[in-house]
Amino acid sequence: MVLVRLKGVSLAFGNQVLLNKVDLDINAGERVCVLGRNGEGKSTLLKILNKQIKPDEGLVQHGDTLKVAALQQELPVTDPQTVYEVVASGLGELGETISAYHEEILKGEDVDLVKLERLQHVIEAHDGWLWQQKVDAILDRLDLPGDAAFDSMSGGWQRRVMLAQALVSEPDLLILDEPTNHMDIATIRWLEEQLVQYKGTLLFISHDRAFVQALSTRIIELDRGSIYSWKGTYQGFLDHQEQRLAAEETQNALFDKRLAEEEVWIRQGVKARRTRNEGRVERLKEMRNQRSQRRERQGSVSLAMNTAESSGKNVFELEHVSFGFDIAGKQGEEAQRKEIVRDFTSVVMRGDRIGLVGPNGAGKSTVMKLLLEQIKPEAGTIKVGTKLDVAYFDQSRSLLDLEKSVAENVGDGKDEVEVAGRSRHILGYLQDFLFEPARARTPVKSLSGGERNRVLLAKLFLKPCNLLIMDEPTNDLDVETLELLEEKLVEYDATLLLVSHDRAFLDNVVTQLWVFDGQGNIDEQVGGYSDWEIRDKATKAEFDAAVKAGSKKAKAPSQSKSQKSASAPVEKKSSAKKLSYKLQRELDELPKQIEQLEAKQAELGSETGSADFYQKDSDYVATKLDELQSLEQQLEALEERWLELEEMAG
Repeated sequence: MVLVRLKGVSLAFGNQVLLNKVDLDINAGERVCVLGRNGEGKSTLLKILNKQIKPDEGLVQHGDTLKVAALQQELPVTDPQTVYEVVASGLGELGETISAYHEEILKGEDVDLVKLERLQHVIEAHDGWLWQQKVDAILDRLDLPGDAAFDSMSGGWQRRVMLAQALVSEPDLLILDEPTNHMDIATIRWLEEQLVQYKGTLLFISHDRAFVQALSTRIIELDRGSIYSWKGTYQGFLDHQEQRLAAEETQNALFDKRLAEEEVWIRQGVKARRTRNEGRVERLKEMRNQRSQRRERQGSVSLAMNTAESSGKNVFELEHVSFGFDIAGKQGEEAQRKEIVRDFTSVVMRGDRIGLVGPNGAGKSTVMKLLLEQIKPEAGTIKVGTKLDVAYFDQSRSLLDLEKSVAENVGDGKDEVEVAGRSRHILGYLQDFLFEPARARTPVKSLSGGERNRVLLAKLFLKPCNLLIMDEPTNDLDVETLELLEEKLVEYDATLLLVSHDRAFLDNVVTQLWVFDGQGNIDEQVGGYSDWEIRDKATKAEFDAAVKAGSKKAKAPSQSKSQKSASAPVEKKSSAKKLSYKLQRELDELPKQIEQLEAKQAELGSETGSADFYQKDSDYVATKLDELQSLEQQLEALEERWLELEEMAG
């Protein structure tokens, strides 16, 4: 069933055509990802589909009862409301009434009974108690504190609140614009699980390739005003895109060859102007017009790095490093200690490629500053190696002067820059980063987030370096630029320290990880993110199995020790314990039941962990995930009962 349809839709801003007579259907149950380069108009397309923007021409058709909710790319700058109020506002006026009722109830003895009764009447008249339960349920499901102040939360938690606001009305179509921005990896994985279980239709923009691969059942690409659709996996889309562009290039080459031949013919003069050739002349005019209307695909970013003389063998030596700070408590409460690094010892050697991963606020950027000697450790030492030339990519973009132009920021006021040993004009160099001369003279403050990151990369790669430190370099970059950056970093033969929440980027670039747990502990792991994730799951599974298998064995040493030290009466009392026949039978059967459930759990876990699982029908995926959750709950209950009976048996 078609939920939204575009027919012959066109939209332009000045001379820039974003949509050129496009047709598009969004069908019920799909999870559609919109891809395209920065500036192609992806966010604008979502706003047209949501009827926030009217096209210049064409039709936007919605189903009569279609309910749409959207999560915008930009978060509210300030919002003094509580989390409960923000989430309930997703229900419109009824949500405001429910919020007012909730706020009044919290007053306790100071409640205004007249106001409460009036609110109650409005809620009952609109079946509001059911919706109040749904607000409570979504807060519980997303683990959100209803009474917390929204503007006191981190960006990742604010996105979680805004997602709850979008979901609470149970929309038929959920629209998400860059939902993983500012989220750490754990939160991104959590979001994937939530969206896989979502029963409605999903339309989203994302440059996180692992996220797209896990969620999308269909991909639509926006390219030079046209829309291309691909039903299948992200990898399948990439293969299809390569074939499409190759076919387009061949077709254009043939057209240009024919046009050149016709231009030679027209220059022959009198013969071409004979009446019997007028049709050919008209066709030539049409071909010229067609060629002038063609929109060439913009070139790719070209990245070249200036490398410096090799550094010393040891880049950093950290010995028992600790760092933290006190967080002021609320009025009347003591300050709380936040440990960022606790007794960390490591050596970073020349050529190491290390990824720093962990929750937001765990201290990854702080550790970067410790290594750069911008701050000092509270305990321990950090020995910095010799001959270091450092280039630092700062996620806050503090190295950019927003009032100056792109060229002034990158060239530091110079017209010529040195790239890979040769001199180049700054405007020519910036074209490698997709900044045409007019755009290169634009103030940085007028650029998009992705464009600002390209400015930073252009500035960064001019600096000769043998140590590259990058804090969230992938934010706002389109997939194509991201992949080109990957290639360049893989070729980079010096030392790299990288903070990123992009799992595919980490897999492709780094060879080891520092994993932050948020409590000050840093765990060193070999390999990329996927390597660590597999080991982490295996370690947890082994630990759980050891706990189950060892619970009975663990009692034996304890009993043996007590028998050696305890008196005979205690020993006699211990041996006197005996379960009833019924309970003993139950205890004997439990290991078999647990083993059967574990086998089912392993089978389901293998299926849900496969790469193509999330490409299947959404109802099937949700059912299997529910089954897996139910099995885990059953296992937990049986294990608790097993331990209980063993304790009774002594």
